[in-house]
Amino acid sequence: MGQVVVDITMSLDGYVAAPGVDLEHGLGVGGEALHDWVMEGRTEVDSQVLDAAVEATGAVVMGRRLFDVVDGPNGWRGDMGYGAERDQSRPPPYFVVTHRAPEAVRLEAPYAFTFVTDGIASAVRQAKAAADKVGKDVVVMGGASVCTQCVAAGLADVVWIHLAPVLLGGGTRLFDDIGGAQVPLEITEVIESARATHIRYRVA
Repeated sequence: MGQVVVDITMSLDGYVAAPGVDLEHGLGVGGEALHDWVMEGRTEVDSQVLDAAVEATGAVVMGRRLFDVVDGPNGWRGDMGYGAERDQSRPPPYFVVTHRAPEAVRLEAPYAFTFVTDGIASAVRQAKAAADKVGKDVVVMGGASVCTQCVAAGLADVVWIHLAPVLLGGGTRLFDDIGGAQVPLEITEVIESARATHIRYRVA
């Protein structure tokens, strides 16, 4: 049985996006530095981390704002999608936490989006049912609110932080409101590259 993995890149000062997030700037204005380890600056170590994460993914949970970015005019297309540029002919199913499903979706088959309107727990439960069929993990990929909700609700087994060597100085902060209760974490793996420090935590 797979795990529920919150998997997201964060700046050294705790932000997962720079200020000015919109459909044109999915990571905010200047936020591309966060994903240097995934894109142009990717090292062999980073490639191994990314490839292993994609291979282990059986289903993905995301928030509506992130969906709007990936489905938007500057979003995923061709072989650029989940896990960056790679074969996207068999992507995992996606479960989008939202208050209301969109009227139309740009991304067509083989992409499959399920819009979940009754909360993060339902989205994770549905994603887990799909991932368990192939013996893989559920990845909660963002945005910050959905990741925070998942951890706060006790739904996450693992938090996998890719710490980018940049100080953004503002933007969207991860775990900004975890609900007041402490969440004990245990570091189980640290992988270093010149572009990011990949830290895996087990949620105690």
